[in-house]
Amino acid sequence: QASSGLNITSIILGVTPKDVTEVSAQLKTIDGVEIHAIAEDGRMIVTIESADDDSNVATYEEIGRLQGVMSTAMVYHQIESEPDREVSVEAGRRVEPQIKEI
Repeated sequence: QASSGLNITSIILGVTPKDVTEVSAQLKTIDGVEIHAIAEDGRMIVTIESADDDSNVATYEEIGRLQGVMSTAMVYHQIESEPDREVSVEAGRRVEPQIKEI
């Protein structure tokens, strides 16, 4: 059974450098997808946010089928069952994800 909650997945895409502009444009049209960084060699750091596992997998597979995408690698996945109530245990405060651009 698919889990529900906020699914957050971080992926690294290997994109043909000549196709980066087109792939970026296509990614921006997919609900829940955000581009965080693009390297000169075509690597891209992208996140997917979805309501359930099935949507997450469908989006991941859709990205992998885009013209110019040579590879997709999932590097992080988290399910937040109550995303509005997520807090840092150490600090007792809301955690804001930090993603460094490459």
